[in-house]
Amino acid sequence: MKKKKRLIITIALIVVSAAIIFYPKIKPHFSNDSKKMASGGARTGAGGMPGMQRLNVIGYLIQPSEMSDLYNSTGTLRPDEEVDLSFETSGKIVEIGFTEGTRVKKGDLLAKINDKPLQAQLQKLEAQYKLAEEKEFRQRSLLNKDAISQESYDQIVTELQTIQADINLVKARISETELRAPFDGIIGLRYMSEGGYATPSSKIARLVKISPLKVEFAIPERYADQVTIGFPVTFVVDGSNKVFDARVYAVDPQVEEKTRTIVIRAYYRNVNEELKSGRYAAVTLLLSQIENAIAIPSEALIPEMDGEMVYVYKKGKAESVRVTTGLRTESLVQITSGLNFGDTLLTSGILQLRHNLPVVLDTLVVKR
Repeated sequence: MKKKKRLIITIALIVVSAAIIFYPKIKPHFSNDSKKMASGGARTGAGGMPGMQRLNVIGYLIQPSEMSDLYNSTGTLRPDEEVDLSFETSGKIVEIGFTEGTRVKKGDLLAKINDKPLQAQLQKLEAQYKLAEEKEFRQRSLLNKDAISQESYDQIVTELQTIQADINLVKARISETELRAPFDGIIGLRYMSEGGYATPSSKIARLVKISPLKVEFAIPERYADQVTIGFPVTFVVDGSNKVFDARVYAVDPQVEEKTRTIVIRAYYRNVNEELKSGRYAAVTLLLSQIENAIAIPSEALIPEMDGEMVYVYKKGKAESVRVTTGLRTESLVQITSGLNFGDTLLTSGILQLRHNLPVVLDTLVVKR
């Protein structure tokens, strides 16, 4: 028993000694826990629930803005006039009267095929016509003297008219051996040479008129009522920063079934002929423009089952507001009801915001 008592006393002394040695080291930990408990007790609201922390947010001051509804399309520059030149008849080419890549006038002789047989036939008919004309003159004199019948005179008149018709036919065939420019323009590369045999299907060269130019593009069918004759459009081309102005002159009356688009053509004057046909064009249409609009960043708009809402800053808290939207662009949305000029829209922390949540306005964005 004595040994057992001595052992208990020894253990007790060791525990007391250890407590005396280590107490100064563990004392700060007890103090920090006590402070945390005291602080927690001070932040506890009614019902024992901890108080809400304030969220740092970014505000956007709503000011009158100008909004433009732009539609971008891709188009192609086409010549005002374009034709592949060819003869109306067949024959050997005896003359090429143009230089590739040069300007020609309407009616200029560009090429010629052999017409010697037709010229000989024309000379023969003209000689026959001269004889028939002299014969008609004599017959008319005799008719006036009642020396011949009316029937005899009518026969010579018919013969004269027939020869004249044959002459006109040969002249028409001779004109088919001449290739003339149908309009002013620039002639392209030549595909045949003198001595070659041309047919109506043989392409001699291409003639184009690029002043003015046509800008051809397509728009969705929903814009059909907005884009009409005279509508202004702008476009740019690769390799140039210049913005070119054009005006719509034709609207296809039919919607393309596969793409549900409408083909539009606009005129660009191209007075200096700085643009060539066939180039790609990035076309922009200003469909509508609104002044003094309430425009907000699209990321601030929150879609819901029964509409759309935003959060605004009021008296240190986030307040949810139902809004009605109008025009939409790539980055902005027009608000037609729910917001007023001077309101501060919250644009950050959208997922964390709740109605009446205390917030701290960290930054206020003011559009200049």
